[in-house]
Amino acid sequence: MKFAIRTVKFVRKISRDFSLAIVAKQLLRSATSIGANMREADSASSRKDFINKVLIAKKEAQETEYWIEVVKGVGFINNDENKRELDCLLSECKEIILVLAAIVRKSK
Repeated sequence: MKFAIRTVKFVRKISRDFSLAIVAKQLLRSATSIGANMREADSASSRKDFINKVLIAKKEAQETEYWIEVVKGVGFINNDENKRELDCLLSECKEIILVLAAIVRKSK
């Protein structure tokens, strides 16, 4: 949830341009979905259901990583502080992907 909140706050700061707003919307959808799917995993009805929810969260995290890389790649972020924050989000997203992959591996 903390990652989703940081992402929302970051997008609020940067999404002034129409084309970036479209990318930002995709970023917000995927970033906020990670925690929602993990919350669902916590109340899974079976091990199979738990693994499925974690896999969905992992896919959303990978999509989030993609959208962060798009934001970074198009060069919309000129402010050094925002660049650092974007790099932190990307790093954290990669860590989340690794954690989710480990959860899936250990749950099988």
